[in-house]
Amino acid sequence: MSLPANLRYTEEHEWIEDRDELVRIGITQHAADALGDIVFVQLPEVGEQIEAGKPCGELESTKSVSDLFAPVTGEVVAINESVVDDPALVNSEPYGEGWLLEVRTSDTGALLTAEQYAAVIAE
Repeated sequence: MSLPANLRYTEEHEWIEDRDELVRIGITQHAADALGDIVFVQLPEVGEQIEAGKPCGELESTKSVSDLFAPVTGEVVAINESVVDDPALVNSEPYGEGWLLEVRTSDTGALLTAEQYAAVIAE
């Protein structure tokens, strides 16, 4: 499984990409594979404040419903309407078109490098 080295990861299987003053957030391929076919995505509203380590949305698959945990604290400035309309994008392109939201951060939670995250999922 490929883990883009330019991203940072959480132990809850989210990734973040620094985009100047914002971060883009999604779930990892490992999480998408474990969830199975994602059929519904519930994300926070633009303007909402999220807090690192706290649930900020849900992903529903054919197997279960899983919380989306915020990897950072800040204000939601965009959500990916494409995944709301077509949740399967999260499975097919978790590091690309399947991103979930963008946040103007005020604080980051505990983040891992690709190597550190690979060690977590290998356990």
